[in-house]
Amino acid sequence: MNVTRREMLKWGAGTTALWAAGLNPLGARAQSGKARIPLGLQLYSVRNDCEKDLPGVLEAVAKMGYDGVEFAGYYGRSADELRKLLDDNGLKCCGTHTGLNTLLGDAFEATVAFNKTLGNPYLIVPSLPRERQESAEALKKTGQLFSELAAKAKPLGMRVGYHAHGGDFKKYDGQTGWDIIFSTATPDVVMQLDIGNCIGGGGDPYAALKKFPGRATTIHLKEHGGKRGAVIGEGDVDWKEIFRLCEADGSTKWYIVEQEGYDGTPLDCVKRCIENLRKMGK
Repeated sequence: MNVTRREMLKWGAGTTALWAAGLNPLGARAQSGKARIPLGLQLYSVRNDCEKDLPGVLEAVAKMGYDGVEFAGYYGRSADELRKLLDDNGLKCCGTHTGLNTLLGDAFEATVAFNKTLGNPYLIVPSLPRERQESAEALKKTGQLFSELAAKAKPLGMRVGYHAHGGDFKKYDGQTGWDIIFSTATPDVVMQLDIGNCIGGGGDPYAALKKFPGRATTIHLKEHGGKRGAVIGEGDVDWKEIFRLCEADGSTKWYIVEQEGYDGTPLDCVKRCIENLRKMGK
């Protein structure tokens, strides 16, 4: 198989080393019978760099080996401009964090159109207004609202989901807010669990993945514990078990790295994240 220099750069240093040693990592994946789940980066991890030089960041991220990016803001650029930047670097859009208000009423149509231009099917609500999580009953209504939005988006080829923060694991009569939302919501609602946020909020990500199998269509890989600024693979998360649960039924479509603590520059930290994931075989 002939491999171009651009492809070698895209796969990253770890995979390139396997080629140099005479090993075919793609062949190994094919023999395992499982397609590799692509790796995305939540751009909030490098937000200050994006504000200064978004084209440069996307180029750097692609060279690290990431397959896609998830937006949390658009840095003053149109959907067409963003799509060109993605295409120029061989990146996919693996999600956008979009406020709940952008999915309600007349805003819904414009949000869908923007994301279709990006080539993104995942509309992920990153957080909730306080009134939507102040009681178990409010959380049930939120789960119902997500179900309605997911049903509205589905015929358009789009998915609606919700991203975890630590406060989602507060308990209401023995049940976490996260459990209330996803026990109420239909399976069409994407459960974007954030591993580090879940543990930091007192939740159990392993139990959540077991309780709601097939719901984590996209998932945030964030470390917890370890030294200050620890990146993926340097803390206390049992990544082997996380990957086992995500890959059990083939429903997880994207692993998305999010780094919010830094031992070095943000770009250096997200580079270390993907290097460690490659060492884990991802």
